[in-house]
Amino acid sequence: MKMPEKESLFSFTLEGLREELQSNGFAKFSADQIFNWLYKRWEMDLDKWSNVSAKIKKHLLENYDCTPPQVAWQAHSIDGTRKFLIAMSDKQTVEAVAIPAKDRLTLCVSSQVGCAIGCTFCHTGTMGLKRHLQAGEIIGQYVAVTLWLQQNVAPDERLTNIVFMGQGEPLHNFDNVKKACATFMEEKGLSISQRKITLSTSGLVPQIEKLWDFPPVNVAISLHAAHNDIRTELMPINKAYDLKRLFEALKQVPLKAHRRITYEYILIADLNDRIEDIEGLSALLTQKESKVNLIPFNEYPESKFKRPSNAKIAWFQNELWERGYVCTVRTTKGDDILAACGQLKSMEDRLNLWNSDVIEV
Repeated sequence: MKMPEKESLFSFTLEGLREELQSNGFAKFSADQIFNWLYKRWEMDLDKWSNVSAKIKKHLLENYDCTPPQVAWQAHSIDGTRKFLIAMSDKQTVEAVAIPAKDRLTLCVSSQVGCAIGCTFCHTGTMGLKRHLQAGEIIGQYVAVTLWLQQNVAPDERLTNIVFMGQGEPLHNFDNVKKACATFMEEKGLSISQRKITLSTSGLVPQIEKLWDFPPVNVAISLHAAHNDIRTELMPINKAYDLKRLFEALKQVPLKAHRRITYEYILIADLNDRIEDIEGLSALLTQKESKVNLIPFNEYPESKFKRPSNAKIAWFQNELWERGYVCTVRTTKGDDILAACGQLKSMEDRLNLWNSDVIEV
């Protein structure tokens, strides 16, 4: 997996940038000034950093990629959702999705170019894994989308929440995702509350066991089945880390007071929407520490699975409610532009947009 030639400036945590500057003979407090320009003033032109020395700027330009990724293309859904094709410096692309709600604007970010997990219900899984994203390329999605929104929607437009539910398995790229979360949460950086960041994983048990050494963000598990045979059909990772191993690891996840683990459950017609699936979930999950987020399957071209009826979705939710579980149904957004859960895939036919103007659909 070939990485970009230069590491992104956005890959640095604040402390990491302080150390890098100090090790090269510069004042480490300049890192705080740089973070202020990047993440508070949204100024990407180093020439305008009036309180940063010319020598530091020269050092950064010579050794690091100082430009954020670019929006190569975007699509606007009828429900207000926007899907962005984000181009990296090596011309690899990922998709990020800005999802509006009444009191927030959530960015669904990608952690890898493609994905190695191969879930059979997921469009991204058909790509395979091309490479991990650097921490700066994860942060860069937030920066690129924010700049685009400020320039094309409103100068004060602000993303408020982050979900690691885009392309890739976040815990497969553990170190880069960890660094990105640190910068998202940095008070002198993007200053996003830990409660507004959610990490979703398919169930990589060795990495779940390392979450004690991870910023205290919300944790979501892509569960999708309560029986091993069905989960293995949907998620090949279940062959290595079955439900027993997964839930043994989840017992070790440090939960802050009044926090729950969210269990994402894609409802697929006639596969995992039966009464025996309700009973299986009841056997696996505790009411106090669990929240079930039902996701009606979002169909995409060539998919063999189908979405259940609205009546079946309501029945499934009600059965869990009656058993004492917090259970929500995720509102499908952006499906008209293939931006809904499970529909993201870097579009190979749009790679030529890297050197062209932004195109809107």
